[in-house]
Amino acid sequence: MQLGPGSVPPRDGPPPAVRVRDLARHYVVHRKAPGVLGSLRALVRREHDLVRAVDGVTFDLAEGEIVGFLGPNGAGKTTTLKLLSGLLHPTAGEARVLGHDPWRRDHVLLRQLSLVMGQKNQLWWDIPARETFLLNKEIYEIPDRQYRESVDELVDLLDLGRVLDVQVRRLSLGERMKCELAAALLHRPRILFLDEPTIGLDVVAQKAIRQFIDAYRRRHRATVILTSHYMDDVKELCERIVVIDHGRVIHDGALAEVVAAFAGYRVVEVRFDRAVARADLEAHGVVAAHDGATATLHLPREEVSARAARLLSSLPVADLTIEEPPIDDVIRQVFATGRGRAPEPVDSAVAPT
Repeated sequence: MQLGPGSVPPRDGPPPAVRVRDLARHYVVHRKAPGVLGSLRALVRREHDLVRAVDGVTFDLAEGEIVGFLGPNGAGKTTTLKLLSGLLHPTAGEARVLGHDPWRRDHVLLRQLSLVMGQKNQLWWDIPARETFLLNKEIYEIPDRQYRESVDELVDLLDLGRVLDVQVRRLSLGERMKCELAAALLHRPRILFLDEPTIGLDVVAQKAIRQFIDAYRRRHRATVILTSHYMDDVKELCERIVVIDHGRVIHDGALAEVVAAFAGYRVVEVRFDRAVARADLEAHGVVAAHDGATATLHLPREEVSARAARLLSSLPVADLTIEEPPIDDVIRQVFATGRGRAPEPVDSAVAPT
């Protein structure tokens, strides 16, 4: 587990599929005061700001690994993916993708990676998706047999049989996103960068996309970096997360380790046989919600068993469940710690003796 930019310890075995060391991308932007006076001053003397979009990012990805790349808006996630795809050149640092320098745009590498951005379209809106597939076949020089096999596989995994010959503009958002993924994977890339692939989709479409991503990764041993603001995507697909904020990696570790390190409590849901006063609950832990007959408590992780036992023995409990805190809350704690703030206290109550 890693907090701060740090360095990645050497690993035994084959070289990583993606290797990133101190990667940085800085921009110089013009700053102008508002109004006519500000414009006149800018003609005489321009003022500039240095924006550190990516600022010393370091991590490794093993072949076949899927990693959640998380951070708030403007943290540097998309810029990092564009750097690793070769769309942007770095200000400093280095990266190797399948042993290649991505900024050289070698055809050998380009045929093995794909970048899918949920807010960008590669499909032509006025023609059916199948015709875009044929265009990509020629761009990537996919042999006829492999193309047919890939289309059949993707149509089956994504359930696209009904929509391939429908004008793209007439498809729903979920159907378009499935076609976008299919178009990006026709050449069977070994490296897959997914930037918000489920953005704007309903829960059914999100679930279908997640199942497809996992099936594709397992079938082709693909290495995947996934950015998403939907924590269900991360929970279902990723065992490891890399958290980035203000262009710097503030945490890198297994998802379970992150939960243990940054959530010092567990969530206890309680249902009572009769109404219980809030004051009677506050002696056991932090009361997050209470309506008399039910309650949600936050209990210190290391004391949860003992305190749950006291709850059962001292109050009319009909049912009790213990769960991990929502991953959204955990990630917010990671952001707070990375920005120099201490995690929020999980329990101000004094347990009864």
